[in-house]
Amino acid sequence: MDMRTPLGKVRGLGSAKEGTEHFWVQRMTAVAMVPLVIFFLIFLIRYAGAPYEDVVRALSNPIVAVLFGLMVVAGLVHMRIGLQEIIIDYVHSEGLKFLALMFTTFFAMLIGGLCLFAVLKIAFVG
Repeated sequence: MDMRTPLGKVRGLGSAKEGTEHFWVQRMTAVAMVPLVIFFLIFLIRYAGAPYEDVVRALSNPIVAVLFGLMVVAGLVHMRIGLQEIIIDYVHSEGLKFLALMFTTFFAMLIGGLCLFAVLKIAFVG
């Protein structure tokens, strides 16, 4: 017996009211990461062994800096949603689940802030 309302069935909302949103954000970040990671790998291959000044000059390019920033944000959002789903599925203690979800969110924010700071510092200061 299905306990959802007809409107809930049409909207695709589960008991948490956000399952499909997480599903689509996870998929969209995965799709966004494909060209961004390809660009990142090409950049790494191109500048492997290059002098420091050349790498900094290349990272100072606004297009490169924006693409690196987008890769950081998309990757961290993708990671956080994936870890959140794993925690929700496999951690059964409510207290531990809450702490793990909180740690995951703060970890993603910390790493994102540090990575974006590094990209912006190189882009603007050189």
